Amino acid sequence: MKKKSILILCASLAVCIALLWLLQALLMPKYMGSVKEGALIGEYYDNAGNNDVVFIGDCEVYENFSPITMWEEYGITSIIRGSAQQMIWQSYYLMEETFQYETPKVMVFNVLSMKYDTPQSTGDQTQREAYNRMTLDGMRWSDSKWNSVLASMTEEEKEWQGQWSYLFPLLRYHDRWSQLTAEDFQYLFKKDQVSDNGYLMQTGVKPYEDEHVQPPLVDYTFGENSYYYLDKMVELCKSHGTQLVLIKAPSLYPVWWDEWDQQMVEYAEKHDLLYVNLLETQEEIGIDWSKDTYDAGLHLNVYGAEKLASYFGRILVDECGVADHRGDDTVSAVWAEKVATYYARKEKLEAQS
Repeated sequence: MKKKSILILCASLAVCIALLWLLQALLMPKYMGSVKEGALIGEYYDNAGNNDVVFIGDCEVYENFSPITMWEEYGITSIIRGSAQQMIWQSYYLMEETFQYETPKVMVFNVLSMKYDTPQSTGDQTQREAYNRMTLDGMRWSDSKWNSVLASMTEEEKEWQGQWSYLFPLLRYHDRWSQLTAEDFQYLFKKDQVSDNGYLMQTGVKPYEDEHVQPPLVDYTFGENSYYYLDKMVELCKSHGTQLVLIKAPSLYPVWWDEWDQQMVEYAEKHDLLYVNLLETQEEIGIDWSKDTYDAGLHLNVYGAEKLASYFGRILVDECGVADHRGDDTVSAVWAEKVATYYARKEKLEAQS
């Protein structure tokens, strides 16, 4: 009788755990509709391995560089680990986690997030948490994710549920019943791929017309915490024999101040890093802000992203020695599928524009 009771108890626990997992999966956002950015981090794992170049950073990487173009023109195998409003500590832990899956020849980090020294407790705390979720929920569990959670939480989040709501997302999303849509049921077990190796494609065109004026800052010095994580990136890449390349992607706003740029120039010189400010080479790249942006200069559309990838791919080849894999039949076969998916997506989005 005792053995039977134990078996019944174990079976009951297993059923409860399964139901809780199913409930959590249902209630968590799927990011398949208008907010696709939340799906990007999770898509990495299906494409991890054998990437010579990994881009890390915010929307200035996942909306501005086309890995498919770099493959077609240079045979570069690359992937983007980007997410909306990605903070530098999140970038570091994503970089750290990446080395669990592959050791790229080059890590490319976009330096815009240097301007954020601590977790942002803005007037809209819910929005700040939503950005954290779009980066952290998609990561697989590891020390890197746990440490990123601890580094990312605002004071308000700590007061709400703390890190346990990232460990058990049901604690955060248990009251999302009223927001459920058909999408939540459709993608309960399997999601569509929304990106092309981390690149989130946009085909719309909204020209840059009005200058975005930002008032000068009181202090242009990047914070100690930002430098702390940038130093950790340098040491991490060095320990794996990976070249760290710093970039500032081209965008017309938010402003990338000359004082910020000079700090990155000096940092790169001190640490023997390549730093490329792509704002300075917009004409050489061929970016036309009347045609190559979908949101009036904040990000590039696919036509601008292809131009930027073509330009930056040459830098990766000439200055970083990244290899051309188009002569490898096995690699070429994998990328042929990626290319076909990319152009099918492009054709579909252009038809909808």
